[in-house]
Amino acid sequence: MKDLPFTPVEYDRRLKRARAAMEERGLDAVFITDPSNQNWLTGYDGWSFYVHQGAILTMDGPPLWWGRHMDMLGGRRTCWMENDFILGYGDHFVQSTERHPMQDLAEVLKRYGLETATIGVEMENYYYSAKAHAVLCEEMPNAKIVDATTLVNWQRIVKSEEELVLIRKAARISEKVMRTAIDMAEPGLRKNDLVASILKAGIEGVDDDWGDYPAIMPLTPSGLDATAAHLTWNGNPMQPGEATFFELSGCYRRYHAPLCRTVFLGGEPPQDIRDAEKAQLEGIQAGLEAARPGNRTCDIAQALLDVLAKYEIKREGRMGYPVGVSYPPDWGERTASIRLEDETVLEPGMVFHFMPALWMDTWGLETTETILINEDGPAECLCNMPRQMFVKD
Repeated sequence: MKDLPFTPVEYDRRLKRARAAMEERGLDAVFITDPSNQNWLTGYDGWSFYVHQGAILTMDGPPLWWGRHMDMLGGRRTCWMENDFILGYGDHFVQSTERHPMQDLAEVLKRYGLETATIGVEMENYYYSAKAHAVLCEEMPNAKIVDATTLVNWQRIVKSEEELVLIRKAARISEKVMRTAIDMAEPGLRKNDLVASILKAGIEGVDDDWGDYPAIMPLTPSGLDATAAHLTWNGNPMQPGEATFFELSGCYRRYHAPLCRTVFLGGEPPQDIRDAEKAQLEGIQAGLEAARPGNRTCDIAQALLDVLAKYEIKREGRMGYPVGVSYPPDWGERTASIRLEDETVLEPGMVFHFMPALWMDTWGLETTETILINEDGPAECLCNMPRQMFVKD
């Protein structure tokens, strides 16, 4: 018996949303390669996104999942569809210089009557290569193949009640991994040893809610390394007089709830870091107040930046993004952004990683929240963790 995370009603809701977007764009079918979108539509869950695979959705019937034959067997264990809708190609296509998996996909599309169809593909996607697109177009000369990047992503932005249950479970795991990081951090501790404990805590999960692998590995830079946003870890011992930020997320059945906090070791931090912390925390509160249904993502950004400007702190770049189901290398949904030029209207059920981090010349300070847009009022923070810089003697 399959262990599906959602009810048939939930999967039916998703298909209806995706098909409405397809109809609006005049598409007969889409070929979806983003693993997160594949999971959202079909339930497929496997570490096989290094080879060509995807979901095929037309305007009627269940979707098809197509991939490597050995991964087809994983599809039968994780997809909600019957086995007839889970297809596999032979291993002789894998990393071959003589043939390409898209040749097999083209035959599948033709077999399902799509030889002259308008088919959307995710051209701006980590998992759909230029070679794949060229071969598919060559093999389907009578089809119209167009860009449908983020078509499915945008249908994921408002979470169902079933999805929110899983995100809240991920948030409990996020709290555990962050407490582990903060409690263990001390001068002399090798960073890789700390990260080993963080990963262990995340995989253990909380009570009966086991932990999945996160889409991003722990980001744990210290001192000057913390002036950069996306460094992981090394084998160096932690030092007194340095700030370390932890950007972590619990993961439950591929759903994430990212959380960031900063630890300063070895006594009272310098005044400039304290001043920045005060501005950051005030800015977060202002952003949460602006994160109301009917407002826009740019309103959250503006509220934060207004506070930072009062403290003469200049910040550029986006300040957050939607999160939910995801696979490496990113836990963001790659749709809306919390930034001044983005006017996405906030709706109840949207979930964002509100990310007002500060990276300065000699240190970095990250304090963030995963937030849920409520039916009314300000956003809800899904993780229960003191919002502060943690100072350890």
